[in-house]
Amino acid sequence: MPDHVQSNWTGVALVCRKCSKRVGGGFGPDERVPLAKALRALGNRRKGRKAHYGVIETPCLKLCPKGRVVAIDARSPGRWLLVKPGTPVEAVAARLGLTGEAAEGGLLDR
Repeated sequence: MPDHVQSNWTGVALVCRKCSKRVGGGFGPDERVPLAKALRALGNRRKGRKAHYGVIETPCLKLCPKGRVVAIDARSPGRWLLVKPGTPVEAVAARLGLTGEAAEGGLLDR
């Protein structure tokens, strides 16, 4: 058995599952999609470790801001983002450092 596995991820975002549920979506074109799902949709249409970046939903982060979703760029764990529903997903992805083919295709600002 191997002791490690390769992934194509260039970045990882952690998104609070409880905050997303409390907000009830609020992202994407129709503003009904949870933040994690909307971020994954910006990727290269691949799933799991073959995607350009990972979006991991975590249990409650014990911050619970009213009307916002907590998101963390795993490369800078000291800075947590409080994302308001309706914020363009491309802008959130850029602030979280999620880049790759999506950025090359013009979907994300660098």
